[in-house]
Amino acid sequence: MLVLVTGATGYIGQKLVSRLLATGHRVRCLVRSASRAAVLPASAEIFVGDVLRRETLTEAMNGVECAYYLVHSMAAGESGFVERDRLAASNFACEAKRACVRRVIYLGGLGSGPMSEHLKSRQETGQVLRRFGPPTLEFRAGIIVGAGSASFEIIRSLAEKLPVMICPRWVTTRVQPIAVSDVLEYLKAALQGNCIAGEIVEIGGNTIETYRSMIMEYARVRRLRRCLIRVPVLTPRLSSYWLDFVSSIPTAITRPLIDGLRTEVVCHSQRARALFPQIRPSSYRDALATALDRRDPGAQDEAFSIGRKRALYIVDGLISDCRQTEVAAPLDTVHDVVHSLGGGMGWLYADWLWRLRGWLDKRIGGVGMRRRCFRVVPLQQGDAVDFWRVQEASANRLLLQAEMKVPGQAWLQFCFLSLPNGTTRLRSIASFEPRGVVGQLYWWSLYPLHKLIFEGMLHRIRHVCEARVSGSNSEVRSSLADTRRRAMAST
Repeated sequence: MLVLVTGATGYIGQKLVSRLLATGHRVRCLVRSASRAAVLPASAEIFVGDVLRRETLTEAMNGVECAYYLVHSMAAGESGFVERDRLAASNFACEAKRACVRRVIYLGGLGSGPMSEHLKSRQETGQVLRRFGPPTLEFRAGIIVGAGSASFEIIRSLAEKLPVMICPRWVTTRVQPIAVSDVLEYLKAALQGNCIAGEIVEIGGNTIETYRSMIMEYARVRRLRRCLIRVPVLTPRLSSYWLDFVSSIPTAITRPLIDGLRTEVVCHSQRARALFPQIRPSSYRDALATALDRRDPGAQDEAFSIGRKRALYIVDGLISDCRQTEVAAPLDTVHDVVHSLGGGMGWLYADWLWRLRGWLDKRIGGVGMRRRCFRVVPLQQGDAVDFWRVQEASANRLLLQAEMKVPGQAWLQFCFLSLPNGTTRLRSIASFEPRGVVGQLYWWSLYPLHKLIFEGMLHRIRHVCEARVSGSNSEVRSSLADTRRRAMAST
């Protein structure tokens, strides 16, 4: 089946595209610019268009059997997003009907009673799609729990950075959060489901929470002590102002979301269970455990592909300090030098600081340096390198996870990319997931020192690799060889 996904580069869209491709569907993605398509799988068809300009949708709709509408206009700014949502939905619906698309599947917002402008717009979008377009199935969901979800990242920011929270009455509003994996299952199953045209299906997890219970459960899982103090005068709008200081989510998104916190978002219909009996939604606790299970910090492919030399990312609770350089040496040489780091070989730059960090870790009950004078190169998954453990070792990537005592989780990774001119692009990324305020203080207090160490190490790696290739710096090569011989002799 040929499926069109709008909003394909968004949080839900990216994940949905991968799932649809994995099940054998042809997937066509509508993106506003070709550069944004870099995050999508290579097997997806890319069409450039904008739902606010109907003429750009014609070619993308041709031959499509089913279309997903995953678009909202909040990111463009608070002012006028309701009108933009209405125009975009109308353009999409009319063009889908012209192209004889059999079904539109839309993910909207759950809520009843007095609602914010954001929630009203989400539900009005569904009405426009049903009025002007093909048969439309509208899913309505509340808070989606998953790393990267705007609603979940707000909860993460509050729980991680504020030991004491002054909260208004909305913290007791009932909500029915749903795991992102369950949302994707509903969206995928809707392709084949026997749904009635124009049906609205409310979806949620199998537990009903409050914002207070969600924050406190997050704190419990992360082993954080948090205190929430309710006051009667703090409105959601006022809350959004101080949220700007603790969250990296854009203001244009957080403020409409915060305005909707007074609205109860729970399912009042069991239609989802009747239509999709095979889907058993998770509880909030299980969804939270999955969202917090970070086993890989990722490789920040966007920064690597565009060739930036330095970048500091703070995304989804993870701080990543990326550095890269081009080495005038083939990938095999760079790979060998990087895999030789640590142990008796040292870290090429400021090695005494690495040893000092290991000594301090040992004093507080950590593993210390665990230096081994000789080891097999290249490294293998599971090997110990000083206070690191090899989590992944492949031709293009070496990922080390810290086993020292730190208030959070830490990784160091090296990524290699062979370039057409015979050189190698080398990237180092120091990533840290801080736990609470202590973790934040730990990272930022050491950041100036980390900048010095990792910048110097990357420079030294490049110098050693190029010396090996040119053969012009025999002193460097003999020094490294002597170090290796001494390490072997001491074993």
